[in-house]
Amino acid sequence: MNLAPDDPEGQVRLKVFLQALEKQGWAEGRNLRVDTCWGAGKAERYRGCAAELIGLAPDVVLAGSGSTMPALMDATRSLPIVFVQTVDPVGSGYVASLAKPDGNATGFTQFEYKMGGKWLELLKQIAPHVKRVAILRDLATNEGPAQFAAVQLAAPGLGMESVPIGVRDAGEIERGITAFAAKPDGGLVITASAYTAVNRDVIIALAARHRLPAVYPFRYHVVSGGLVSYGPEPHESYQRAAGYVNRILKGERPGDLPVQAATSFELVVNLKTAKALGLVIPESLVARADEVIE
Repeated sequence: MNLAPDDPEGQVRLKVFLQALEKQGWAEGRNLRVDTCWGAGKAERYRGCAAELIGLAPDVVLAGSGSTMPALMDATRSLPIVFVQTVDPVGSGYVASLAKPDGNATGFTQFEYKMGGKWLELLKQIAPHVKRVAILRDLATNEGPAQFAAVQLAAPGLGMESVPIGVRDAGEIERGITAFAAKPDGGLVITASAYTAVNRDVIIALAARHRLPAVYPFRYHVVSGGLVSYGPEPHESYQRAAGYVNRILKGERPGDLPVQAATSFELVVNLKTAKALGLVIPESLVARADEVIE
């Protein structure tokens, strides 16, 4: 898992996965043993988790996000791996192709890089005055620079200047956002990564302190006080991953199971946060939102 053991979102994801497995006949303590390692957004911890779990010689490993995959793939090219919330498994070298992974890994992607442009369009729709956008991105994975590139590419067409901010720790995030906020007409786009998930409370608090409208990739950011999110429902891939784990436990090869894309996307708006920022969310946007927090 890419989050910390005391993170409520991480606990929900694990619970969803285990409940889905139980529906398919696999119950922990009866015919299933589950060992869990929490990476808490730290690359060195992922390496330790990979060594620890692969050392147990499991029948299958669940990779809780794309950020956990490099360490797991370095640790084994034979034990089956099912990944979730991974952006570009082909480009990252985890699978040969989406239709035919042809290796020891398969799983579920969360979105394509073009999602970055949609986040920026959403920010412009909510806060038309924004001319500068800080993009919080993770350089430790392939997905981080690619997500930044997608937002950066879309920015000029929307009359925006893009500024990258690293997310390796809370201190870097605070320094980057504080410096960015020193100039007017700014907004934030938070890309999907373990670091932005682990430090989401810090990011949300800084956005509020500096009165910066921000777009996030997942619902749980907005539930925690963020302004708006658009992205895949994060628990769906854990439910679907249980199906692949079931098939692998019954003898199928991960290389024969195609990588599948997310099927459920959600738009979530926090009107309370919008009011605090002095923003009026367009009625058309509120009307099409999957969830509105007041």
